[in-house]
Amino acid sequence: MTTDSKTIAGFYTLSQYVIRSAEIPEEIRHKLTRHDEVPATLIGRLARDQVHSEKGDGALLVVDALRRCLTASVNVASWAVIVDAKDDQTAEFYKKFDFVAFPSRPLKLFLPTVTIQKMFE
Repeated sequence: MTTDSKTIAGFYTLSQYVIRSAEIPEEIRHKLTRHDEVPATLIGRLARDQVHSEKGDGALLVVDALRRCLTASVNVASWAVIVDAKDDQTAEFYKKFDFVAFPSRPLKLFLPTVTIQKMFE
């Protein structure tokens, strides 16, 4: 994201990823495939310049990333979007978008693609 076509205000990276089925909460896992791994998309890094911290640019980046993940999931299977929060504050930020923490790793969160789809309907 740039505000003047020169200065970077924020960015994110996306990549294909897999989740071990055993990591997914049981109430969700029983509805999924019986494979050991489930395809997902990872937001590997999402950051914005501190100058833009109070302008909501972080939220704009998340929404843009989720829209791109949803679009890509039409062609490349992706059950969910995954984030690795760097701390509790960052995890709380993602929870505002309905991300859910993995039971065994509270700073690793997921948002099912079907939930993302409902956000954009």
